[in-house]
Amino acid sequence: MSISHAPPGSPETDIPETSHPDAAEPTPPGPVPDLDLDLDLEPIVPASSRRTRVSRWLRRTSGPVLLLALWQLLSSTGVLTADVLASPGRIAQVAGDLISDGSLTSAMTTSLQRVAGGLLLGTLIGTGLALVSGLFRIGEDIVDAPVQMLRTVPFVGLIPLFIIWFGIGEAPKIAIITLGVTFPLYLNVYAGIRGVDAQLIEAGESLGLSRWGLVRHVILPGALPGAMTGLRYSLGISWLALVFAEQVNADSGIGFLMVQARDFLRTDVIVVCLIVYAFLGLLADFIVRSLERLLLQWRPTFTGR
Repeated sequence: MSISHAPPGSPETDIPETSHPDAAEPTPPGPVPDLDLDLDLEPIVPASSRRTRVSRWLRRTSGPVLLLALWQLLSSTGVLTADVLASPGRIAQVAGDLISDGSLTSAMTTSLQRVAGGLLLGTLIGTGLALVSGLFRIGEDIVDAPVQMLRTVPFVGLIPLFIIWFGIGEAPKIAIITLGVTFPLYLNVYAGIRGVDAQLIEAGESLGLSRWGLVRHVILPGALPGAMTGLRYSLGISWLALVFAEQVNADSGIGFLMVQARDFLRTDVIVVCLIVYAFLGLLADFIVRSLERLLLQWRPTFTGR
């Protein structure tokens, strides 16, 4: 068999190469174009952060400042007369006079000493009773019922008994403050001890902690938030008890100044003494809150939005 080859130029060899009109021409290989991907994206900001921020100290002081301005306005227009309530300007002048002659400073020192003594004794008694009652069942059976009974008795009603027992010196005044401080601390420390999670107790026992180790490392830290709350309540009640205590034949202290001012119808002096009470109570609460933040750093809490 022989194969014949067509000569060049014959119809078999000169057929032109055609392509389909819809076929895409291949793209020659080359470098990938550099796309500009540097986009300016706006960060997502929570709606609460978009509000205008006002410093917190300004917000906290705006209420008292507005109240003071309203007070001054009512006094200036004659709505509040001097025999009903002295104006803020008059009160500031009287406070300056009491500070300059040393009477207010001496009264504050005496009142602070009474509160410190009553607070110390009340803290020791209330915390000690709460530990006995909270840690031991027999202690709860013996201690809790009498404490609950005494708690329902108004401590102000015991002033006549304290005068009979302790006389009219400093002892009944400190005893009244001590009694007022004891019960809030007892209730909160006791509730803090009994509120400790039982699973934490079991975990400590499984780790081999002794009874004292459980008390030291589990129970007392768990009861600390309740103890700090009780201390804040006790401080507030201590200033309230001081007001009553200094009505008992006192010859010094802020309450003594108030009694004298009441006899002479000096509302300006009375208001100065009340402001001093409020300032000292606010200062004591600030100290306790600072101590609470220091001791309870391990417990994150909700701080508001």
